[in-house]
Amino acid sequence: MRRIGLLATALAVAAAAAIVAAVLATNGSAKTSAVVKTMHNAALGKTILVNRSGLTLYSLSAERHGRFICTSSACVALWKPLVVAKGVKPTGVSGLTAVKRPDGRRQVAFRGAPLYRFVQDTKPGQINGNGFKDVGVWRPVTTSGTSTAPASSNPMPSYGY
Repeated sequence: MRRIGLLATALAVAAAAAIVAAVLATNGSAKTSAVVKTMHNAALGKTILVNRSGLTLYSLSAERHGRFICTSSACVALWKPLVVAKGVKPTGVSGLTAVKRPDGRRQVAFRGAPLYRFVQDTKPGQINGNGFKDVGVWRPVTTSGTSTAPASSNPMPSYGY
């Protein structure tokens, strides 16, 4: 009889420990894994938004208020949407939200502007996509929420999607 009581107590303790561990894992990961960070960019002289790897995040001037332009395979091959899983709240910088893309994925947005990474930026601090022209202009996103002007007056290539 005593063994059954000890076994029941041990099972209750194990179950309680598992519940506590699950809650801590869920809460802990949400607090410590910022999706977006900030970094001072010397070339622009501004603080910009970057992903977890420190790569520059961009927005397209024509994409605002739920309007998506970069939806074709050619566009997303160059401009990678910053997406999060369903139920994950984007963290790291005030003003982040998640918006539903036409393909159903949840894309991180900053003050209403969907965020993308440019594939030709391979190292932190690079801004190779700054000034690319489409149906709008691609710019690094700054903490002030405004797009930045190109660092030079050289015309940037245009890609038709």
